[in-house]
Amino acid sequence: MSETLQATDSDAPAEEEVPQARSGSSEDLLVQEGDIAGDYLERLLDLLDYDGDIDLDVEAGRAIVSIDGGDDLEKLVGQRGTVLESLQELTRLAVQQETGVRSRLMLDIAGWRAGRRAELADLGRTTAEKVAASGEKVRLHPMTPFERKVVHDAVAAVAGVHSESEGEEPQRRVVVLPKP
Repeated sequence: MSETLQATDSDAPAEEEVPQARSGSSEDLLVQEGDIAGDYLERLLDLLDYDGDIDLDVEAGRAIVSIDGGDDLEKLVGQRGTVLESLQELTRLAVQQETGVRSRLMLDIAGWRAGRRAELADLGRTTAEKVAASGEKVRLHPMTPFERKVVHDAVAAVAGVHSESEGEEPQRRVVVLPKP
């Protein structure tokens, strides 16, 4: 279930909020992560003088932060999402610094990650169907952990095949194999 959250400005210091979230539910901690991330990203957009609307959600046990709007946002995605991945890590570190807990927060900018998810799901499905028909394994190009997860999920939905990851980062890739 997805819950849309509103970013709020608070005059209270973040230290006062941390114990409350730790003693509350995991949903409370995810809401807090989203708020911290939204504040961090809002400051970043202000520094860059970029326009963008920040949307905060909690979905599948993870805080999801999306930035949509302004024309300059594609610069924050970078080639094949490299800048987006870096911003996601920086945002996770900002959240961890405030909460003391490692964050699994997901960041999407200008709908790039959502679009990429659809492309990868299609790649996983078509590759799995090809392997099921030919009986020969296929190695895909290196991918990020997010990309591999989407492909693995798509392959799992096709009968007669399975997938594995092989290699070391940053050259880790998905291999689709026929089931024995």
